Amino acid sequence: MVQAKQLSFSKKVQDNSYAFSYQWLDHNNARQSIQFSLTKSALFERFRMLKTYQSEFAQKTILHAVKRQLRQQPLNGANVVFKKQSGKTVINVEGVDEKKVAAAYQKIKEIEKEATNKYFKRNYYQTFITHDQQRGIKVDHVNIAKASVADFKVLKPLILDKVSIENIRSVTNFVLGFVQNIPYSTLESRLTSSGAGFNPPAKLLWENQGDCDSKMALTATILRALMPRISMAMIYIDQHAFIGIAIPAKAGEVSITHNEINYLLAEPTGPALYPLGVLAPESELAIDQERYVVEEFHSDGSF
Repeated sequence: MVQAKQLSFSKKVQDNSYAFSYQWLDHNNARQSIQFSLTKSALFERFRMLKTYQSEFAQKTILHAVKRQLRQQPLNGANVVFKKQSGKTVINVEGVDEKKVAAAYQKIKEIEKEATNKYFKRNYYQTFITHDQQRGIKVDHVNIAKASVADFKVLKPLILDKVSIENIRSVTNFVLGFVQNIPYSTLESRLTSSGAGFNPPAKLLWENQGDCDSKMALTATILRALMPRISMAMIYIDQHAFIGIAIPAKAGEVSITHNEINYLLAEPTGPALYPLGVLAPESELAIDQERYVVEEFHSDGSF
């Protein structure tokens, strides 16, 4: 298997943007290159709020939102009391009418759920359940990719000048080779790292390194910028991630079917240069044993 070899990388400031330049060898050992610019806003502002998930801070923020709504819309026939117990804040409802108290608890539960959803969406977090039903909080890679597409549309004419959009496989393999050749950094545990080590697409290019989740998000972002309507998926296994593209598989290629859509799989991580449809042996084994989770990345018409 051919190993990644990034022949050159550079970035130079240009007014309100930075110019990036790359050369690498693809899986056929052919020399490839690309040059493009990204705005300073894309590089430094887009995900400025993205930080490692901190449960205590998140709960305080969500609780504050709950308190604010209850002040604005007091519950009928119920008095809400916030108490500290074992270092945590619990919500108690007092009242003489049991039905109103029960209704108040239900309403608070709904308010808390809505506040949590808003906090997660605003900060690009999501609840994640592994194939073996372990639960944690991770970065919302799908929405990170969606929010990054506009910044990466500048790559479309440059890549299509090298490979035809009519050949989805050639386009995908060009992008895979580009991303696989970017130096790899080790993935922290999704369940315990809470997003530590993840680089959004533009930051990955700025630092010229990324873990498998970061490289997957970058690959999906570029492919979405190139092919706005094609259905894709992000596939997670233990300590690794790759992408799926909704095109037919050829004999011997690795694919999955999810929600009646067939996805041809690809490894964006490197350093081994796998072409579309070929996975690392351990990845293929996880697929064969159905030890994976799928998150759909379909077009919503906004691209």
